[in-house]
Amino acid sequence: MSNIKCIIIEDEPLAVKVLTEYVQQVPFLELQAAFKDAILATEFLRNNKIDLIFLDIHLPKLKGISFLKTLTYPLSVILTTAYHQYAVEGFNLNVTDYLLKPFDQERFRKTLARVRPRHLNSGAEERQSLLAGLLAQFERGARSVGEEKPRLLAEFGGHLHVLEATHVEMIEADRNYVVIRVGKDNFHARSTLQQAELALRSQPMLRISRSCLVNMNYIKEVNRTLRGDFILVLGGGATVTSSEGFRGKVKDYLSTLRIS
Repeated sequence: MSNIKCIIIEDEPLAVKVLTEYVQQVPFLELQAAFKDAILATEFLRNNKIDLIFLDIHLPKLKGISFLKTLTYPLSVILTTAYHQYAVEGFNLNVTDYLLKPFDQERFRKTLARVRPRHLNSGAEERQSLLAGLLAQFERGARSVGEEKPRLLAEFGGHLHVLEATHVEMIEADRNYVVIRVGKDNFHARSTLQQAELALRSQPMLRISRSCLVNMNYIKEVNRTLRGDFILVLGGGATVTSSEGFRGKVKDYLSTLRIS
C-alpha cells in the first residue's frame, strides 16, 4: 500500500513544529515540505504532485480559501484552525477533516485514521467533488462570521458597558485582564488575550506583539523605528509599536494594502 505524500501550509512556527513531529511519527505519511504561506506552496505544487495538505485558513498574502480555488488536481485537505466556525456542527466529514487548535497527538492520529481510507478508496473524480464541497463549506462559514455582530462586556468608570466588536481599536494584555481601547477610552475585562482574539474573530485583528492586538481597520498612520519595528497610529489617537518577533506579520499585512 503506497504512502501518502503531504505538505504543511502554516505560518505559525510552533504549529509547524508540532505538525512536523506528528507527521513524522505516522509510518504511511511522507512529508514533502512545509510552507509559511500559500503562494510558496502553489509554486511547489506546479512541479510536485502530493496527496494531502495540512492547511491553515488564516495565512498571510493568500488566504487558505483563495488557495483552495487554485488547486488544479484533486487531493485531500485537513484544515488546521483555531477558529471553531470552520468546524461547525454538521461539518461533512466525508469531505475531509479538521484539526481544531490546540490539538494533541491522539486527535491527530484519529483524524488520520479517518482520512487515510477515504483517500485510498476514492477516485480522482470523487476527491475533486469532495474538495468542491469543502470549499463551499468554508465560504459559507466565512460569510456567517462576517455577518456576526459580536459584542463584549467590559468595565469603565465603575460601570459595565456593552461594546460593539467593530468599535474596538486595540486590546492589550494586563496580567489577568485585558485593556480594550475604543476611541480615546480604555475599558477593562477579566480575560486573556487569546480569549479576546477569539471573541473578535469577525474583525481583522493582528497580533503585533505578545501582549497587543490591533484592529487593522483603525490604522491611519504607519511609521518605522530605527531598528525597523512598525509604529501604528490608530483612529482614536493611540500609538503602538510592533515587537521584533511580530515585525514580519505586520509587514505582510501592510503589503496587502499597497496599490499594485
